[in-house]
Amino acid sequence: MFQFTALPPLSLYIHFPWCVRKCPYCDFNSHAVRGDLPEDQYIDALLADLESDLPRVWGRPVRSVFLGGGTPSLFSPEAIERLLAGVRARVTLVPEAEVTLEANPGTVETERFRGYRAAGVNRLSIGIQSFQPEQLQKLGRIHGRDEALAAAQAARAAGFDNFNLDLMFGLPQQTLDEALADLRTALALNPTHLSLYQLTLEPNTLFHAQPPELPDEDVLAAMQEALQAELADAGFTQYEVSAYARAGRRCRHNLNYWQFGDYLGIGAGAHAKITDADGITRLWKVKQPRNFLETAGTPAGLGGEQRPSRDDVAFEFMLNALRLPEGVSAILFSERTGLDPSCMQKPLTQAMARGLLEPGLEHIRPTPLGRRFLNELVALFLPEATR
Repeated sequence: MFQFTALPPLSLYIHFPWCVRKCPYCDFNSHAVRGDLPEDQYIDALLADLESDLPRVWGRPVRSVFLGGGTPSLFSPEAIERLLAGVRARVTLVPEAEVTLEANPGTVETERFRGYRAAGVNRLSIGIQSFQPEQLQKLGRIHGRDEALAAAQAARAAGFDNFNLDLMFGLPQQTLDEALADLRTALALNPTHLSLYQLTLEPNTLFHAQPPELPDEDVLAAMQEALQAELADAGFTQYEVSAYARAGRRCRHNLNYWQFGDYLGIGAGAHAKITDADGITRLWKVKQPRNFLETAGTPAGLGGEQRPSRDDVAFEFMLNALRLPEGVSAILFSERTGLDPSCMQKPLTQAMARGLLEPGLEHIRPTPLGRRFLNELVALFLPEATR
């Protein structure tokens, strides 16, 4: 039996499934554009999808909106303005709600960014990945170094004082010096947030089928240590495994995920997590864009729905929370899962005995060793391991 004292914060994720070209490392629900982009039709479908979800969240304010993909910046500022106006007409956004739009260099310029800002976007996330032309080519990106630099400069020129740059390390045959050069170039553009990901070979991607030559584990460890030191020296605090921010600029939307908040998900293949008095519902929309366009807002547009068990909910909370170097309180565990923290006492005690968690049951915080061996730490909280 779940016992919730209050409902978690609520966010809204909006998925845009089209890209100019599919990257060989990407396992997201994204598809290369073929023919004309169905811009107006997709905005209509998104709003119909949102309307169909409203009975699940009546009266609950939305604290953040994230337009992700795919490449949302393929859509015109006029389309984004119509979408956000439709969102505001259907849900209550809190004052100063964070509204993020993902953008790829090569699909944007200053006037386009100005249009997004006028539409209500107040935070950008720009997918750079690397500034090295040869690496960008290997990664299948449609932009070059000059476009990457211009995109960040255009964001500033358009009036965005809050933007993220996405970078990757551990790229094919990348050296430590090359990784540091990428980071230093990014820092010189004065972003407020950096997402720094290690390239991984995900199933159902071209890189998984045809693996490139990646740096070995020792080189990767040296890269991560050097990059983290460089970011700390530049005034960026690590608040999640791959997220670094200047003071006051943490991504509120992503932080809501990691702290096990609720979120609506609209768009092709979008996922949602909704809490009610009896438990948690996870649901997702049909994945193929054509199917979504035909079924959005109807029962056929729902790809699936499930109610996780108590064991699954406890594990999902820990899977997210353990990504946060600062950890979470045991009180937050109770609030967000509706469960008593005592159900986690066995794995918590085991993790502390192994030096993977800081001592004490009132606050759950990974040690440096726990952050280094995060997969091993998370495995202790799998449902079969906690029984």
